[in-house]
Amino acid sequence: MSSLNGSNTDCRHVAVFPFPFGTHAAPLFNITRKLASFAPTVIFSFFNTPQSNNKVFTHNLDNVKRYDVWDGVPEGYVFKGKPQEDIELFMLAAPDSLREAVSKAETETGRSVSCVLGDAFLWFMEDLAKHKGVPWVTTYMSEEHSLLAHLYTDLIREKIGIHETAEERKDEMLSFIPGMSNFRVQDLPMGIVTGNLDSSFARMLHQMGLALPRATAVCISSCDELDPVVTNHLKTKFNKLLNVGPLSLIMQPTSVPEDPSNCLTWLDKQKADSSVAYVSFGSVARPDATEIAALAQALEASHVKFLWSIKDHLKVHLPDGFIERNKEKGMVAAWVPQAAVLAHKAVGVFITHFGHNSIMESVACEVPMIGRPFIGEQKLNGRLVEAVWGIGLVVEGGVFTKEGVIKSLNKILACAQGEKMRENIRGLRVLMDRAIGPDGSCNTNFKHLLDIVTNTI
Repeated sequence: MSSLNGSNTDCRHVAVFPFPFGTHAAPLFNITRKLASFAPTVIFSFFNTPQSNNKVFTHNLDNVKRYDVWDGVPEGYVFKGKPQEDIELFMLAAPDSLREAVSKAETETGRSVSCVLGDAFLWFMEDLAKHKGVPWVTTYMSEEHSLLAHLYTDLIREKIGIHETAEERKDEMLSFIPGMSNFRVQDLPMGIVTGNLDSSFARMLHQMGLALPRATAVCISSCDELDPVVTNHLKTKFNKLLNVGPLSLIMQPTSVPEDPSNCLTWLDKQKADSSVAYVSFGSVARPDATEIAALAQALEASHVKFLWSIKDHLKVHLPDGFIERNKEKGMVAAWVPQAAVLAHKAVGVFITHFGHNSIMESVACEVPMIGRPFIGEQKLNGRLVEAVWGIGLVVEGGVFTKEGVIKSLNKILACAQGEKMRENIRGLRVLMDRAIGPDGSCNTNFKHLLDIVTNTI
C-alpha cells in the first residue's frame, strides 16, 4: 500500500499553508490543531514564515509539525516603502519555496502529502495538489459576502465599470448578485472596481476568485445560518462549501487568560454593566495621528468609561495629559486579552476596525460595535453590521471625528437604538451558538472536512 493512496490514516500527511500576514495564520493553526486532535495518526505539516510561526505555535501536538519557510525577502534587501511590499515579495517566492519545504517534510516524515489544506489567498497551491493528485482544500478567513464579491469580480467590473465610472456609481446597490442587494458599490473592497486593480494584492484576490470553484472544498469562517441566501448560492458555485464556524473562536483557551495590564481587574471594579467602551484595532491598519487624537477627545468629552488597547509607540498621538487626566475613568494598555474583555459584563460597546474576527468575537459576547473600516473587506463588514444585521454603527463620515464618535456612543449607550442593537445581536448569537453546538451545522461541516483531509471518504 503506498503512502499516498492507501486507506489507512496511519500514512496520511496533510500539508497546511497559512497566509503569514495579518490575522490569517492563527485561525488556520486553530483548525489544524482541532483536525489533528481528531486524527492523531495523521501528520499535519504547517508551513509558515518564522515570524508568523513564532506567534501561532503556542501549543504543541505530536502530529502537528512546524516548518519555517522563507519570507521572500532577499538578504540585504532594503524595503522601498511600497504598500504591501512584504506580501508581494512572499508571494513571488512562495510557489518554489513551499514546494521545497514540502519535499523536505515528505523526506523527514517518510510520508507523501495526501492533502493540501491552505489559506484561500494562496490560490496557486492548486498546482501542488494537482501535481500530487490529492484533494485541495482552502480556507477563507472572512465571511461569505466578501467571498462572493471576489467570486464575482469580473461580473461586477462588467456591470459597474472601474475607477471613475465606479466612483460615479458608488451609491448603486449590488442587486445583480444574489444576497448582495443591501450592499453598495462603495462597500466593495479596494481592488475590485476602485483603487489599484493591478496591485499584487488585487491580482491575488482576483486569481483566488477564479480558482476556488475548482477546489475540492472551500471552508469559510462563518455559519450557514447567518445568511442562508448567500450560503446557498455559494454552494452552487463550489464543489463543496463548508461553513465550519468562526475560526477565531475555535479552540479558544479555557484557562485564565494572560492579563499583563490587569485590565480585567479594572473592569471588575466598574459598578455599571455595559458601561465601558472597549477600543482596539487590527494589527495591520489603524487610525492615523489625527484620528487617534479625535477619538481620544471624544472619549474624554463623552464622560464614557473606556479601555483602550493601543501600542506604546502610538501613545505619542494622544493629546497631552490625556492618560493622566482620565486615569479615574479610563485605562490605556499596550495589549489586552480581547475575548475575555468583550465577554466582561462591564463592556457595553466595541470601537473597532470591523475585522471579521473581531466582529465574530463581538457577536459571541453580545457587544454592539462602532466601526471605522480601513482596508480589505472592512467596509463590506461595516455595511453588514450596520445596515443588514443592525448590531452597530459605521462612524459618521467613515473617519473618526470628535463629534462623530460622541454621536455614535450616545446612540449605543444612551438611546433605544442601542437596546435594539443588543436585541439583534442576541438573536445572532443564538443562531451562532446553535450552529457551533454539538448537533449544529458547523460541527457537521467539520466532520466533512475531517473526512476530506484524512481521505476517509
